[in-house]
Amino acid sequence: MQKLTANPNVLKWADEIIAMTNPSNVVWIDGSEEQYEELRKEGCSTGELIKMNEEIYPGCYYHRSQKDDVARMEDKTFICSRRREDAGNTNNWKSPEEAYKLGREIFADSMKGRTMYIIPYSMGPLGSPFSKVGFEITDSIYVVLSMNIMTRVGQKVLDVLGDSNDFVRGVHGKCTLDIDKRYIFHFPEDNTIWSCNSAYGGNVLLGKKCFALRIASYQGWKEGWMAEHMLIVGIENPQGEVKYVAGAFPSACGKTNLAMLIPPEIYRNKGYKVWTVGDDIAWLRIKEDGRLWAVNPEAGFFGVAPGTSEKSNYNALMATRKDSIFTNVVYNLDNDTVWWERMDNNPPENALDWQGNPWNGKISKEKGAHPNSRFTAPAKNCPCISPEWESPEGVPLSAIIFGGRRAKTAPLVYQSRNWQHGVFVGSTLASETTAATTGKVGVVRRDPMAMLPFCGYNMGDYFAHWLDMEKTVPNLPKIFHVNWFRLNENGAFMWPGFGDNFRVLEWIIKRCEDKVGAEKTAIGYIPKAEDINLAELDYEIEKGHKFSIEDLKSILTVEKDCWLADVGNIEEFYSKIGDTIPEELKNQLAALKSRLLK
Repeated sequence: MQKLTANPNVLKWADEIIAMTNPSNVVWIDGSEEQYEELRKEGCSTGELIKMNEEIYPGCYYHRSQKDDVARMEDKTFICSRRREDAGNTNNWKSPEEAYKLGREIFADSMKGRTMYIIPYSMGPLGSPFSKVGFEITDSIYVVLSMNIMTRVGQKVLDVLGDSNDFVRGVHGKCTLDIDKRYIFHFPEDNTIWSCNSAYGGNVLLGKKCFALRIASYQGWKEGWMAEHMLIVGIENPQGEVKYVAGAFPSACGKTNLAMLIPPEIYRNKGYKVWTVGDDIAWLRIKEDGRLWAVNPEAGFFGVAPGTSEKSNYNALMATRKDSIFTNVVYNLDNDTVWWERMDNNPPENALDWQGNPWNGKISKEKGAHPNSRFTAPAKNCPCISPEWESPEGVPLSAIIFGGRRAKTAPLVYQSRNWQHGVFVGSTLASETTAATTGKVGVVRRDPMAMLPFCGYNMGDYFAHWLDMEKTVPNLPKIFHVNWFRLNENGAFMWPGFGDNFRVLEWIIKRCEDKVGAEKTAIGYIPKAEDINLAELDYEIEKGHKFSIEDLKSILTVEKDCWLADVGNIEEFYSKIGDTIPEELKNQLAALKSRLLK
């Protein structure tokens, strides 16, 4: 075993995990292409990986997990703070003593006969003041190769760390893949993550949600910065000026599509561009200029495959065509490529489904790809990746956008009255269930700042941390809310969405630049319909019903009855969080109710 560091803190911890798991071999990941190539060959020889068609998908591999191991396990995900109240009512909690005891029992001798890999990695560009170092110990080649896509890995990370003890200690083991003993334990006070009995990416790529959100949100709370479940995009005007916005969206609300948005032709012809800085996570810090700056701590995309197509998200699809790993999608035996539902209208006939069974897409009534099948793709592959995406200084934020899926309640776009009100808007972020996700349609699910499953500490304290930013950041971004999903009485989408969302982004940027007015309403500032550019907008809401400015006016209206009903729902949600809800937010709720009743 060749150790890559003399850091005593790292070596002591690694020795403890080696003694607990008892591997037959230990390999330190140095980040070299030679080492990765050896691991790829080994993974293919054991069946853990399948090498895909080198001409069509150069450097790409296929991976399959067990049929009961295909998604995040929120019920088995724990925040193990010393005090239960520090985890809050929205997290599962175990005491550190109980979690460590259970973890040690599961991990004991779990790597006997297996190779242990020690992965040093950086979340964020190497050497950036934003960045943090982590280690993941694992017995999975899939994890090693995926972490190389999703983070910065190897000797260079160790060189940056030096002898410091400031690193996150992550341990993952496939163990027996026993679903009843599948856990993720987060120890925020110890900078530690333990994940066992899973091989699904969302549970085992510990740099992602586990570190970059749950542990990092706690670190940010203690150190005065923010770790958020947000995309980051740059909007460039014809003069070459770029304004950056961050956006938080619960699942199925258009987050990835917005992150990689292609503007309508009328804008492209004028020279407007959209640049992707990040599609999922943003770390925000206060800089000397008194603004919030954002960095994408990841180096890759961990995207949902089904529904990703040239039409829905060309840029995401193109990012997957080189040096990517696909999990639980359809494998085409004729040409060693992959397919998934809604990729195109030409499913393969001679293929294997996500469980490895023979599958004919022309006649099968079963879906070939799992609905949560994934790709892991390098961010640098994305055609619209920002020139600043790896800037160690990050990018300055002009706006923060919250987005939900509401049939009637929320208008197309509105701006908060101020920062405090904006935090209130984020804290009440909600989406309604659809027929595609549940049998019961229209149920309101609150997901504050899209962080409900990912906040590593008490949600009430998290809201207070947001509010505290006003005390330390002189030039805060403006806060907006969008809703692409207003429906008419027949259940048809009123707004075209996708690339046409750029028209709303344009208004948001103009508001940040004080170049356009707005109407003050009970819920915030709403655009005048004539200030949203509808030029060359070609959208048919229903057959024979072309979108018009009157339709725009209708989706910019504030439905007071709907909002008053929402007030009751917010009160109920706040009560679940408990008495840590800041008074400022309670006052914001009361003020909203008062304005609606006028």
